[in-house]
Parts: sequence; C-alpha cells; structure tokens
Amino acid sequence: MTIDVDPRTEARFEKMRPMGPMGSGSTSTVSGDQIPDGPRYSGLLQSIRLMRFRHTWIPSLRRKYGDVFSIRILPEGRWIVFFHKPEHVREIFAGDPEIFHAGKGNSILGPVMGEHSLLLVDSSQHKRARKLLMPAFNGHALRSYESMIEGITKTEVGSWRAGESFESLERMNALTLEVILQVVFGVTDEARLSQLRPLVNRTVNVSPAVFLGWGWSWVQKLGPWRRAFENQAALDHVIYAEIAERRQAADLETRTDVLSRLLLVRDDEDPADTGLTDEELRDQLVTLLLAGHETTATALAWALHELGKNPAVELKAREAASAGDNDYLEAVLKESMRLHPVIPMVVRHLMKPVTIGGIDLPAGANVAASIILAHEAEDSYPDHLEFRPERFADGGVATNTWIPFGGGVRRCIGAGFSLMEGVAVLREVLSTYDVTLPPGTKEEAKVRNITSVPKNGARIIVSRR
Repeated sequence: MTIDVDPRTEARFEKMRPMGPMGSGSTSTVSGDQIPDGPRYSGLLQSIRLMRFRHTWIPSLRRKYGDVFSIRILPEGRWIVFFHKPEHVREIFAGDPEIFHAGKGNSILGPVMGEHSLLLVDSSQHKRARKLLMPAFNGHALRSYESMIEGITKTEVGSWRAGESFESLERMNALTLEVILQVVFGVTDEARLSQLRPLVNRTVNVSPAVFLGWGWSWVQKLGPWRRAFENQAALDHVIYAEIAERRQAADLETRTDVLSRLLLVRDDEDPADTGLTDEELRDQLVTLLLAGHETTATALAWALHELGKNPAVELKAREAASAGDNDYLEAVLKESMRLHPVIPMVVRHLMKPVTIGGIDLPAGANVAASIILAHEAEDSYPDHLEFRPERFADGGVATNTWIPFGGGVRRCIGAGFSLMEGVAVLREVLSTYDVTLPPGTKEEAKVRNITSVPKNGARIIVSRR
C-alpha cells in the first residue's frame, strides 16, 4: 500500500533501531569467560530458540547448567544471565536503577513503542514519565474505569452462542482491544474505531522474525518488515490525529479516559512543565496498548481454558462470581498467569559491574529474572503443574516468586488495571455461563511476537446458567 509516512515515524524507526533481538543499545561486549556457564553455540541459533521455543528450552538449560546460566544472543558478544530464585530476583528488582537499566533491556521494542515509552526510558526520564502517568492508574481512576469495562464485557459476552465451540483467545483479544480503545484511548466514534482495530491487530500479531530483523536497516525494505513499518505509519497517523482533536475537546476536563487524563497532567514540582508532548503521548499510548491488550487477553484465555479443564474449580469460581467474591476471581487469574506465563522474563542491562547471588557480573551483561522458571519452582509452588487458585486466595505466595508484572521501581504501572479488568471479565462470564472444554481438547503455548499464547486458541464451550 502507498501511505504518507509521518517524519516522526521514520525518525523513530531510525533512532530506536535495536542492536540485536534483545539489543541493549550498548556498544560494549562481554566475553563468555566473564559470565556463568551456558550453551556456546551461535548467537543466531540461541536467539531463535529463545524467541520460538523458550518454554521448553529455558527449563532444559536450568536442568543442565543449574539455577544460574547464560545464553548468547545477537549480535555476537551479547549475553543474558538467567536467575529465578526469590533472593536473586529481589536483588535484581532492588538494584540501583542507575546501574540496572530496564529500558536498554527492552530495546527490541523501540521501533514500535518509541523513545519515550515507559518501558524504554531509564533514570530521570523514567521517574518523570512514571510520575506523570501514575494519576491515570491510581485507585480512584481504576474505579472510574470499571463500569466502562463492565459495559463493554456485557456486550461481548452477550454475543456468544451457547453450546458452540469457539476460540476464547480470539474473543478475549476482541474484548480487551475494545477496552484499550475506549477506556484508554477514549475513542468511541465507530469510524475511528474501525480504522484502529485492524491497525492494532496487525501491530500485535507480529512474527518474532520481524523483531529479529529490525536490527538491520536494509531488512526494513523487505516483505513482512516493510508491511510492519507501513502499518506502524498508518497507526501513527490515526493516533496523532486523535491526540490533536482531543487537545481541542471542549469537555476534556470532564472526560475519564486515560488519554484525556494524560493530556491534563503536569509535573507539580516543575513550574515550567507543559505536560506530555504529542510524541510522548503517542509512545505511552502504544506502550499501554502492547503491554495491556494481548497480555490481559491471553491471561483470560488461559484462565477460561483452566476453568473448563477443572470442573470443581469452575464451580467454585461461578459461586464466587455470583457472590461478588472478587478475591477468589483474582486468585483464578493470578494462578492462570503463574501456570502460563505470557511474558518469559524481566531483563535489566548492567551499566556497571555488579554481584548477584555471590556471582560477579561485568558491565554490558544483561540479567534476567526468569518468569518461566520462577513460576514453576517446586520450592515456591509444590505440584506446580496443578491449577490451584487457592495458592493466592490463602495468601501463601511469597514475595518475588510471582512476577508477571516485574518488580521494584519498574513494576508494571498497569498491573492494577489489568487485574481489575480481568476480574470484571471473569465475573461477567461466570455470572452468565458455565464453561467447559470441547472433547479431546489439548492446549500448549506458542510464541507470538514477544508473548506466549494458547496454540489452539484455548477453545471452550459455554452454556447458559
């Protein structure tokens, strides 16, 4: 397709081009004898295994090399050191943010999310961005969003056909997309929603190969990379138009969506602060979109799959929905996120040498708190393959063992929003339907872009209560 590319889009792709599939943005390299043991075959092959087969490969490395090990990633000379024991995770999350840079560890996302993204900035930039975004995600704001989410969920759930098998992942993606577009972006005009939906879906449904290729400028001119760039340019065009129109809205101060709130925020400690620029707003909106759309949808799809697979738990969850027991529904969601990690790890790039768990690591290395390994550790979760929401309902989950939202000063700002949304969706579904699985249903994780989703879409059957 032929599109008019905004110069800001071209500049972002050029400036934020990663230096590899987990590109740190640093020019320093680390030699293999400076870090813990691990496989020593090529960075290309290890990068592919990490992106495509991590749910089996990472546990196999732990069995072979022990609790701490390293992998090599592209370009050669880049390494990630994996940790998962609670005491090691605590050290990573509590590390000095001037030394443990999260933004550089997430730079693979740079061309899409942009330089101002909360996930990509560090130090004072991160502190400012988080401070400005926080009012849109505090308790008062979350309560104002809940009724909007409930209305969107009722419309979605009311369209389901009882007795027919369908992919819950597809429906949850559609639902959480509407939440993002209407509650976060504040878009309710159907014409603009129709523009945004396909653009967002194409942004989310990106092959890992696209992320791998963005480290080389010439690749951007080829097939899937060119189409991904063109889609980004089209999405930017719509988002910038929405921001411009919203700035002129007469009812801006009375609107409750996230974008409208962000347009009004100022740094009260800086009299000269004029708020977020268009580019900052665009980057934060896309960050919220990518971090909060498919991740929540996938967690909900896995939760519905596990409820259909475990009739006794499903009955207890239905009773909780009827009784308004949100705590148990949240426990169902959390146990689903434990058993089926959507994101594999939390990465930090070391700006100076550090010691973690008694292991000396050089500047330039990346350290990862492995969500996959932390969530399957038998010391933390006995019989870890069993789906038992009571682990969370009973308050027995130790700190730094359940880490889907990261931790420390970089803990996901949208964690409360995601859990609130998930509980609202489960409450509506289970108040309306019984959930079962089609006969012979089997499910496993597959990697889609940077997330892990149900390979077969987490098919379910619902029947009216």
